[in-house]
Amino acid sequence: MTDLVLVRHGETVWHAENRYAGISDVELTPRGREQAAELASWASGAGLAAVWASTLSRAVITAETAAAKAGLSVRTDARLRELDFGQGEGLTSAEMKERFPEARAAFEADPAAHPLPGGEDPYAAAARFVAALGDIAAVHAGGRVLVVAHTTAIRLSLCRLLGLPLGEYRRLFPRLDNCALTELRLDEAGTGRVSLLQYNSPIGAVR
Repeated sequence: MTDLVLVRHGETVWHAENRYAGISDVELTPRGREQAAELASWASGAGLAAVWASTLSRAVITAETAAAKAGLSVRTDARLRELDFGQGEGLTSAEMKERFPEARAAFEADPAAHPLPGGEDPYAAAARFVAALGDIAAVHAGGRVLVVAHTTAIRLSLCRLLGLPLGEYRRLFPRLDNCALTELRLDEAGTGRVSLLQYNSPIGAVR
């Protein structure tokens, strides 16, 4: 079995207003760096074989902090980046409702079928993220790997791997806290089975 611990990066400067960061390179707040340090404390005793991250700086910095404590280096993969929210980048939900109300309403009804204007196809995003996870698991077969990425990409991948409708990701996984632990176990026997060991667990709750 290969275990993948999926973690959302630390808090960013857009967090307080709940602005959609997407592929925008947004800085961590002081609290975000504290969360990264807390994740690092967990990582030091988690028996990790590797640490991977999205190429966006908020994920890389979070991952580097944890990897240093675990005696590892960070490897990056652009396929782990967040969903591109197009015209929604940098906006709040309220601002989107003002600028493109019909598109926002369609997104809320089915975010997979109706991405935000100019945004990435969520089905394509889920496919590239899951492909990255598969490659990571193959490289570190039998190990436990920390993967630092982003909230929407992680939720989409959970739906894809667990056989759940992508259009329901916001309802099924309504919350993913910064630096909380979500752990998957991949079956190496070729069955394609995936088990969800924990979801959105506070740092240190489970080692």
